[in-house]
Amino acid sequence: MSAEASPYTLANLRRSYQEAAASKEAGEKFYQLMAAYQQQDAVVLAYKAAAEAIRARDASMFNKLAYIQNAGKQFDQAGQLDADNPEIRFLRLSVESNIPSFLGLSQHVEEDREFLVNSLLKHPKSGLDMEAFQLVRRFMIDHGHVSEADAQRLMQL
Repeated sequence: MSAEASPYTLANLRRSYQEAAASKEAGEKFYQLMAAYQQQDAVVLAYKAAAEAIRARDASMFNKLAYIQNAGKQFDQAGQLDADNPEIRFLRLSVESNIPSFLGLSQHVEEDREFLVNSLLKHPKSGLDMEAFQLVRRFMIDHGHVSEADAQRLMQL
C-alpha cells in the first residue's frame, strides 16, 4: 500500500477525527480504523487515543471510564515518543477539556493550552503544517482556550 493510499496519513486522520467528533457512526468507523493500527508513530498514536475517547463518548456508562483510561495511556505513550509535538498536545487537550474534572483525568489541560498558544503564536515556526495550524487555531478560539487578545493575534497569522 502506498503512503498516499494509507488511511493513516495526517490529512486522512484529521478529516476522520473531525467527522468522528460530529457523528456516532463516524466515531465507530474511526475507532475501528485506529484499533487496527499497530505501529509506533507518535502522532498516529495520539489519534488512536482520540478514537478511544470518542468511543467513550458513545459507550454505555459502564464502559466510558475504561475507554477514557485507555485513551490516557495512549496519550502518555504518544507523548513519550514526541513530547513537544503540538498536534499530540492538541488532541490531548481536545479530549481532556471535555472530560468531567471530577474524574481527575484532565491533568494536562492548562499545560497543553499554554503550550499550544505559544506554539501557534510562533507560526509558521509552530511545528504544525498549515492544515494542522488552521485546525488547532480554530479549536483554540472556538472553545475559549485563548484570551481575546491572543485570539485576535492568532487570527492575524
